[in-house]
Amino acid sequence: MNILLINTSDKLGGAAVACSRLRDALRKEGVAVNMLVAHKETADATVYRTASKWMNKVYFLWERLGVFLHNGFRRDTLFQIDIANIGTDVTQLDVFKQADVVHLHWWNQGTLSLDGLLKIIRTKKPIVWTMHDMWPFTGICHYTDACTAYHQECHNCPLLFSRGGISDLSHTLFLKKKAIYRQGDIAFVGCSDWLANQARRSALVDRQQVFSIPNPIDISAFYPADKRAIRKELNLPVDKKYILFGAVNSKDPRKGLDYMLTVSGLLATQDTADYHFLLVGKSSEEIKDQLALPATVLPFTTDQKQMSLYYQAASVFVIPSLQENLPNMVMEAMACGTPCVGFEVGGIPEMIQHQSTGYVARFKEAEDLADGIVYCLADEAKLAQLSIAARRWVEENYAEARVAGRYLSLYNELLQSVSPQVP
Repeated sequence: MNILLINTSDKLGGAAVACSRLRDALRKEGVAVNMLVAHKETADATVYRTASKWMNKVYFLWERLGVFLHNGFRRDTLFQIDIANIGTDVTQLDVFKQADVVHLHWWNQGTLSLDGLLKIIRTKKPIVWTMHDMWPFTGICHYTDACTAYHQECHNCPLLFSRGGISDLSHTLFLKKKAIYRQGDIAFVGCSDWLANQARRSALVDRQQVFSIPNPIDISAFYPADKRAIRKELNLPVDKKYILFGAVNSKDPRKGLDYMLTVSGLLATQDTADYHFLLVGKSSEEIKDQLALPATVLPFTTDQKQMSLYYQAASVFVIPSLQENLPNMVMEAMACGTPCVGFEVGGIPEMIQHQSTGYVARFKEAEDLADGIVYCLADEAKLAQLSIAARRWVEENYAEARVAGRYLSLYNELLQSVSPQVP
């Protein structure tokens, strides 16, 4: 069996991390796997570019220009939508021709076009599409917030400058996607039950199968360690209760920074003298100055060994996000035995077992989020129990062999459905 994974990058972004981890998990099961990306960041010889670096840059800029023209030249929504108007015809590449199964992931921003997707469908190769956000089943957006138009037909999109009529791009692309999807079979996979259920409500995938399979994690790379020893290694005081907060772009409104700042103020009014924030990600220095509690900025890194040290040093990981699918950072923290606190949104309640592996706060209620942090940190014995349970949950649900096995079953099912039947 030869599997081809297609993603915009092999390293940058949550989808790239999840896709690369699936590649590694499948290889450990003896499966031949190649990866096709627009932006190659690693030296892995089995990772191929869709086109030259220069051409992929052109595709990216042309696609972004199309978005810019339709959103009224708004920078704040520039990356909230994708129009898939240009990209590489990957069906002409040898690595594609050799594949038995084509496994799509996040292929936006000029990697593939919708016309290119149609060409893939027409090859009749089995197609799996792991959804890392809502774009596969909406007209143009990655997250819909409170909009449910995609249940019937996208239109009047608030992210666009021109709405309604023939110039309504959300409506036009919704209809184009629908026509393309009906040209063949696609096995859509949600990384969380939440995302899979949202997809099932969409009129775009009403004739397709939708599955739910989580992302995998290497539990030998993320594991519990002696916190005092790790803190010494990171030159941190060993006797603090550390609250880890991080995101690649913490200023993204979806990441809930305002709620995190409110939480710090609420905690500062309580008996929390030993509470201390650990910050990782862009804008951390700026965030540090806005917090009501002491904070240490950790060097930003994409190295999983270094990130595992951060999780191991932390007492609790907090994710105040307002929109999420199945965040890698929650999985990584729990694998390191660090309980997590987050809002009841997206796939987070599937990952954090309330008051068992962490705390699930009521959506957009900063007071409950602060209560969750205190719940985890107030009692050392309870914190130890939460830590053990968090690690066990990851082992039982997200370990590489378990996730790879579920995908292999799906691949085999799809291959059998297209194989000629022998009488």
